[in-house]
Amino acid sequence: MSTIETASYKVTDDFFGAPYIDEDAERAQPSPYRYIHGGFTGTDTRFSFCFPRSEDYQGRLLQPLEGANAGHETVNTGPLGLVTGGLEMAFRLGGYTVESNMGHIGDVMDAKAGPDPTIYGYRAAAESARFSKHVASQIYGAPPRYAYVFGGSGGARRSPLCLAYAPGVWDAALPYMGDAKDGDYGDMRRLRQGAPNFASMFNVQRVLREKIYDVVDAMWPGGSGDPFAGLSTHQRQELQNLYRIGYPRGDEFMIAQPMGQIWLWASMAARIVAEDAYFQRFWTEPGHVGFDEPQHVVDDLIDTTVEVKRALSAGDLVRDPSFQGAEFGPLRGLASIFAGMQGADKLLSAIELPEVPGGYALGAGVTVLSGEAAGRQLYCISAARNVWLCDGAGEDSNRRFRGMKPGDKVRLNNRDFLAYCYYYRHHFPGSPEYDFLRFGGRPIYQTYEEPEASPFMGTVHTGKFEGKMMWVHHTHDASLWPSQGIGMRNNIIRECGEAAMRQKFRLRWTENAEHVPPAMCPSPPTRAANTWLINYQPVIEQCLADLAAWVEQGIEPTGTNFEMIENQVYLPGDAAARGGIQPVACVTANGAARAEVGVGETVVLEVKAEVPPGAGTVIAVRWDFDGLGKFPLSEDVDGKSATVAFSRTHGFDKPGTYFVTAMVESHRQGDVSATSRRISNLAAARVVVRA
Repeated sequence: MSTIETASYKVTDDFFGAPYIDEDAERAQPSPYRYIHGGFTGTDTRFSFCFPRSEDYQGRLLQPLEGANAGHETVNTGPLGLVTGGLEMAFRLGGYTVESNMGHIGDVMDAKAGPDPTIYGYRAAAESARFSKHVASQIYGAPPRYAYVFGGSGGARRSPLCLAYAPGVWDAALPYMGDAKDGDYGDMRRLRQGAPNFASMFNVQRVLREKIYDVVDAMWPGGSGDPFAGLSTHQRQELQNLYRIGYPRGDEFMIAQPMGQIWLWASMAARIVAEDAYFQRFWTEPGHVGFDEPQHVVDDLIDTTVEVKRALSAGDLVRDPSFQGAEFGPLRGLASIFAGMQGADKLLSAIELPEVPGGYALGAGVTVLSGEAAGRQLYCISAARNVWLCDGAGEDSNRRFRGMKPGDKVRLNNRDFLAYCYYYRHHFPGSPEYDFLRFGGRPIYQTYEEPEASPFMGTVHTGKFEGKMMWVHHTHDASLWPSQGIGMRNNIIRECGEAAMRQKFRLRWTENAEHVPPAMCPSPPTRAANTWLINYQPVIEQCLADLAAWVEQGIEPTGTNFEMIENQVYLPGDAAARGGIQPVACVTANGAARAEVGVGETVVLEVKAEVPPGAGTVIAVRWDFDGLGKFPLSEDVDGKSATVAFSRTHGFDKPGTYFVTAMVESHRQGDVSATSRRISNLAAARVVVRA
């Protein structure tokens, strides 16, 4: 293995010092590759490159960008490769990978860069990619012929900036699950974003409590379709406001189990509370619920000082027998996700309190008052009984409860979070989702300016970029709602015109997909997450392959046709009319979305599925009758047809409610034995079995 020469490399961006390599090793899994790690002198920018064997390389650079705030350069090679695609996907696509920590270590700004959003938004990624080409030339004899940048969530926030503001580095971008924070080319100001839509979501969970599960049931297949039944006036108002802002219908279970949304609150709470008079006025001035209608919040108040029993790591929560009960499931799952993202399995990120505090725990502030960790400000992002999982911002996030000992004191206070639950009424952007909060163009409630977002989120998007872009958005994403999916398309039209949009941009929708794969989502008691959500990663891989074919061969990819009505996305039920690449599926029980039968009485279950033209054929149809998500029964599919229909009869030997689900998979070449790019969709019908 020859030594990589770095001295002749000249940085393009003079913010960065000379590159260095501090690790260069051969690794064997998932297949042999060369791993190189390093950074740029005088900065916090770090990178990692993974170069496959020459026989597996097809001249492509693939650069996945981490989600959330980023800050790590080893996500794609770690446990969260499930989200970014992992090395297996990159090597199948014939590329080597570049990862950058986007210019900062963990959640702390680079001292040299300060709050400059351009460093974290695209410049660190671009210089890392440029240097990787210098290294690739030494390994393969030439730089890559093509380069692609992609990422989900926070990675979708930043990948369009990379394409727009680092011309010549990448040929195309594939953002998925991105936002509509769009503006004009050259606007390098920090974003203004306080996530008012998440505030509405948190408030619905808080005011509905257990009634949220009645809403879930009403909106699942075969439900009543009336999510407001049985709710109080205030509960109805808050749920209606949430739908108006654009929360995806059919995904209500995730209101009860917030994930990345509550992390965002924890990451920005200390900053926006300090900067915004709203949080004080909410409790002290007319025109705010905390002052005018305190009955909606006072019963949920927490303000107490306690001594901590012990601090816990994600590993403790996953392995300790004390925390294996079902009530700890969401907390364990969230702890595992964030530990994987930060490589922090042993980081003390939770506390065990002496007893269950009264009030409403989610979002509450945790101020450490004594001991080695004194002064840190964290926030509860999940709670079960007397265990609180917490996060924060900056060094507080990096360190959490490190150094905490039993008996150390903390103050628990949720006044700021309760104010945040009504934040959406008083802070909102100019986008049409919030028009219902205006009358005659003027706000109904007193408004406050949205705060500056973390500089890690970069700047506004622009539609002026060289190269191609494919945008993938999900219909059931509780973190980036459907209305966010059309922002880039509209911005390109505004800045560049309709013809330019058609020439360089495609939008594809993925039905029944959440912000993370179902394996990382909590499951309701009655059905596994993978019986109502699909794994979107094969879609991303196929879209990357289609994007490469567009760039390299001029093969234009299809987009997905849709309608946007009341801030909800509606996809045509016919595959040909819908387009895109995902199969369309429909399941009925006794010919309807709902059947009621007795124990032992058979039900006729039918599934129909169709693949859009040019997207391949159906390669698998599998059934799940009991909600466990194992899909044990398969139909005989040969991969030759784009349209299939199957019928089964089934009887249930126990009373209860069952969501009979069919999982349908397609493949571009109709390969029934394919191990990748199996594009899935699902459909379900409700069967109520009477005693």
